Amino acid sequence: MIRKFVGAVVAALAFMAGLWLMIAPFALGTQPENADWTGTTTSEFFTGLGVVVVALAGAAAFAAAIHEELAGRGLVTVRERRPEPEPEPAPAVPETSSAELATMLAPLVEALRQDLETPPRRQNGSVPLVAAEENR
Repeated sequence: MIRKFVGAVVAALAFMAGLWLMIAPFALGTQPENADWTGTTTSEFFTGLGVVVVALAGAAAFAAAIHEELAGRGLVTVRERRPEPEPEPAPAVPETSSAELATMLAPLVEALRQDLETPPRRQNGSVPLVAAEENR
């Protein structure tokens, strides 16, 4: 168990070392601010990126090993995954033809046309000035 913790710590240290390799040219001033990356900067950055990727993979592997060890000892309970229930099928929508749709919407269209033709009325029954001027 101790070996696994040591491995996780070493992976974390390698991660930090990789990050340092990636930012060192900029932090130490060896890379000019307004210039393309030099060969040294490119080399250090991508070497650090590789170290970071390997360190993350190692840390994940050691964390999985630690979890497995703790589950084997009974110190961590492993929850069994329940299968997700099947989604209910959506109700079938009856297909309507364009003629049926036009028949269903005709009363609505007629009511809207009548509303647009009649001037708006206030609650007291008077016509607003704007509507009264439009009707002249």
